[in-house]
Amino acid sequence: MAKVEYNQILPKRTVVMDGDPYLVLSSTISKKDRQKASNNVKMKNLRSGNVVDRTFHQSDVLTEAELEKRPIVFIFYNPKKGEYMFHTAGNPGERFPLSEAVVGPDGKWLKEKSELDAVVFNDEIMGVQIPIKVELTVTEASEAVKGNTSSGATKEVTVETGATLQVPQFINQGDVISINTETGQYAERVSKA
Repeated sequence: MAKVEYNQILPKRTVVMDGDPYLVLSSTISKKDRQKASNNVKMKNLRSGNVVDRTFHQSDVLTEAELEKRPIVFIFYNPKKGEYMFHTAGNPGERFPLSEAVVGPDGKWLKEKSELDAVVFNDEIMGVQIPIKVELTVTEASEAVKGNTSSGATKEVTVETGATLQVPQFINQGDVISINTETGQYAERVSKA
């Protein structure tokens, strides 16, 4: 395992602290008069989802978290149990559930049979990597309001996964749209109904 010095604990890096993997969200290295340099870090525990603030000093050394990715396929969502059901890619018989906490809020963009990567640490799934862009069919859309079709006017639509979002007025039911899952926003119309 690679050692990570206090000044190498930088955003997007994953480190092990207290036996858990953490994703570094932000870091600020500072040096005050006559004091040793320190690194103020905000990081997310990949096991619990909790975000913590920590200050690391020159004497602190962590290790790099060895995360692996495994391809999995989304089967369905069970709202009563708050679970997403998956199977290992290429092996539909190997089914397993993941909680909403593990999948995260972007689970609303998953459609059945989507393939994605599970992020694994010590043989335990810590989370899933949802593609940055997904293409979904609009299942419900109100008509554009006459006279309100100026540039920038939007309306709310529902897509095939049940998620809702704001889109331009010209989007209709049956259209396939591309959505940026990082922002939860409409990107473009892929095809017309």
